[in-house]
Amino acid sequence: MRAALLGKLIVVCFGAGVDSTAMLLALRAAGLRPDAITFADTGGEKPETLVHIERMQKILHAWDWPPIELCRVRTQPQTPYTDLYGNCWTNETLPSLAFGMKSCSIRWKHVPQDQHLMGVTRGPNRRPPHPLWLRSRAQGQRIVKLIGYDCGRADRRRAGASFAAARADGPFDFVYPLQLIGWTRVDCVRAIAADLGPDMVPIKSACYFCPASRPWELFWLAGHHPGLLDESLGLERRALTGRHSRFDEVDFGSSWEEMVRDAPSFPSTKTTVGLGRSFAWNHWARLNGVVGDDFTVIRGQRRRFIRLAQQLQADDNALDARAGLPAGAVDVR
Repeated sequence: MRAALLGKLIVVCFGAGVDSTAMLLALRAAGLRPDAITFADTGGEKPETLVHIERMQKILHAWDWPPIELCRVRTQPQTPYTDLYGNCWTNETLPSLAFGMKSCSIRWKHVPQDQHLMGVTRGPNRRPPHPLWLRSRAQGQRIVKLIGYDCGRADRRRAGASFAAARADGPFDFVYPLQLIGWTRVDCVRAIAADLGPDMVPIKSACYFCPASRPWELFWLAGHHPGLLDESLGLERRALTGRHSRFDEVDFGSSWEEMVRDAPSFPSTKTTVGLGRSFAWNHWARLNGVVGDDFTVIRGQRRRFIRLAQQLQADDNALDARAGLPAGAVDVR
């Protein structure tokens, strides 16, 4: 890794989760100091993620490293929303990932980080180019963005897809340091626990209404932030019963609302039926006793939800270091 990055203009795309936090530790262990660190805030991050960023800011300051620079989309003054949730609510839709697309990540994560570096000449996101961008232009040297994909199968696939999608004449190069050193998610958790302490192992960094959320994460959200799950359920209901809904009552034999309230399951379909794409969060919440008749989270059951989340977590989930995963040495090359 050191040989691949030494002398490069480095920008860390910090996701504030396990992998990107471990990536910072790996860089420091290899004697590599980034020139800039950016984080894209969609406005839908969980409170714990924002706390983790503040704690990492203090650590970076102690290392004499650059701070994390927050990047966020700015909308026109007349636009009735300022974040991803508001965008979905206003348009009565779900994040694009629920439909098998990734435009929500592109617009709310990738683009603002690119604009933060390259600058924007007009509009609500207008800003001058970052000093590092000016330096790269003056030196004729490309900026290398570091992405925290680990060596797990899913992240190897994501890295391959990202690399294939990147244009050769694009403004940045991309490197995946954790894959260069062979770290898995478990290695990342152990590195953070050993270097910074188990309490610095972050939760998964994602919007609280992210369609990629697993059932254990929904239980976790119900237990720790029932209000955020309520908001997510409301967004799903608005999208699936609103004017842009793709749910066909004729095909399913009942309305979405009727199926959520009464059906034991949704029939197999390629149609998106909710935030889970193949399943509706509202339906899941009813079947699992997470919500009452009014489809709001049952506050008195929060301890049960947290216990279920812990039981459903796999070894490579965030927070497992706090549940007893032993810290161990990991190799940095």
